[in-house]
Amino acid sequence: MNKKYTPTRAQESSNAIERLYITMRHLFNRGFYKPTGVSGESIRQALLLLRPEIYGSIAEEKVEIEGLSYVLDRLPEGIEQCRFINLTSSEGFAKSHFKVIIPPKRRRNCYRVDDEQMNIEITRGRSDVYDVLTHLTFLYNESLKIKNRVLLNVTTGKTKREWEKFEKAIAKNKTLTVSEREIALTHAATFLARSFEEVLAVYNSFKTKKNPDRFLQIIYWLGTLAIEEAVENSKRAITFSPVLREQIGHHIHGEIWANNIKKVLDKKGLLNRPIHIVSANMHSTMNSIYAPIVFEKELKKGKDIMSLFADLSKSENKIIRKKIIDFSNKNGLTYIEDTSGTNINVQLIDTAKIDFSKTNYKLDVSKEEKPVLFVMDYAFGEQAYETLDEFLKPFTKNNTKTHLNVVSISIMGKAGILTGNKGDIMIPDAHMFEGTADNYVFENQLKKEDLEGYGIGVVAGTMLTVLGTSLQNKDMLEYFQKSSWHVMGLEMEGAHYQKAIQAASKIRKNIRKDVKVSYAYYASDNPLKTGATLASGGLGETGVKPTYLITRKIIEQIFNTK
Repeated sequence: MNKKYTPTRAQESSNAIERLYITMRHLFNRGFYKPTGVSGESIRQALLLLRPEIYGSIAEEKVEIEGLSYVLDRLPEGIEQCRFINLTSSEGFAKSHFKVIIPPKRRRNCYRVDDEQMNIEITRGRSDVYDVLTHLTFLYNESLKIKNRVLLNVTTGKTKREWEKFEKAIAKNKTLTVSEREIALTHAATFLARSFEEVLAVYNSFKTKKNPDRFLQIIYWLGTLAIEEAVENSKRAITFSPVLREQIGHHIHGEIWANNIKKVLDKKGLLNRPIHIVSANMHSTMNSIYAPIVFEKELKKGKDIMSLFADLSKSENKIIRKKIIDFSNKNGLTYIEDTSGTNINVQLIDTAKIDFSKTNYKLDVSKEEKPVLFVMDYAFGEQAYETLDEFLKPFTKNNTKTHLNVVSISIMGKAGILTGNKGDIMIPDAHMFEGTADNYVFENQLKKEDLEGYGIGVVAGTMLTVLGTSLQNKDMLEYFQKSSWHVMGLEMEGAHYQKAIQAASKIRKNIRKDVKVSYAYYASDNPLKTGATLASGGLGETGVKPTYLITRKIIEQIFNTK
């Protein structure tokens, strides 16, 4: 008798992710769906089966409050009050009277149209759509938990005493006294199935000077809309604008972005110079080159260079950061603020205008051979392919094509680590794209030994490019780590960058075949460790050393110095 086949948790998780994306794509093509309808329920059940680490207790009865904080940092303020969410392309709302709302941890423009509707601009491709829908599904799931715990009778709308007292306090729409606040927190703890201590802690993490009771108001609106939906049949809905459905996947924003930058290169006479592309943040490359010049005296007096970088990363040190910005703007750096909708700003650094005698770098070549550093801010998921693919195409002017002299492409990013700790460094030699048979093997110019000996853990191996970091769970990640794939970490852009590089160098012949490639990631989280996921918070100053260590190694390779 054949043994009954039982899928492993890793296989169940993989199937759940596949169902999520197939369903989301179907709904996107359809144009709308109701989160608590049949289609929305399909997404919710797949997410509950998956139980991503970042969403904590999503599959339990208690409301997940740490995950709530993570999600709301990536969605526009006030979205919990809106019954209708409309995902749009860049359709001219910037020219309207609507005030733009930008989430703290995601660069996307959002507009509150009225009391019930929030418009979210999607200009970074399908990854952005998946990200928003996944977070919204989590939000609706937690709102249903609140409704199920407080609603006694659907027909009459009768609710539990705790909710009635809570509702009465919050509906006053005024700042609560200490006594009123603690009473509201006590009632909230009951229907959130959390301790008073837990609720108080998350209350403090949500509060702002402008709105100290923000957490309580969020819980009120999540519960209110879910209750109204059940009692009054006033369904919540998510729609996708026709323009967004028509444009997505066609590199509309990426093409505009790339052409804008090439025009600046052409205007400054840099189009034919050697170009080194660096995908990183907007400060580490600039600071690594210019800070030693600006603060030469301090360094000669014995100040450690990493201490200087740590000082520059502190939000209160605006004056010393401004010194570097002002100096760099006069000595070769051109800042290009994005106007295309990609939300990817760019720095062009003309090394011919830098006095390298005051730095640790050497550049003994003629002016015509001195490189231009093209530093682009972080892309998001599939957007990495869209932007880099468009930039690597020849520049066309007056019917004449000019191929860019791209010598190297370096990618530095944040990633989740599976075999180490927050702040460690990962050096990949291949990217595998989750959910597909796509694998990208490459020769990484950065080696493990290049970054060892600095007091930071360094690992090498395969990097998993995932469809969304918010969908990963331990079972699946442990499979990738322990199997013959030898995955050491996960991120969202690597395979997309490599796809663009290989297409441009080996198929389209837009850039040289021997373009040099460097990849390095520093660990922002460890999704396999409880309390070390992205929901536990950022790296803070811990991220300064790996960020600048990787940046300086990339610059050394570009300038061919040690």
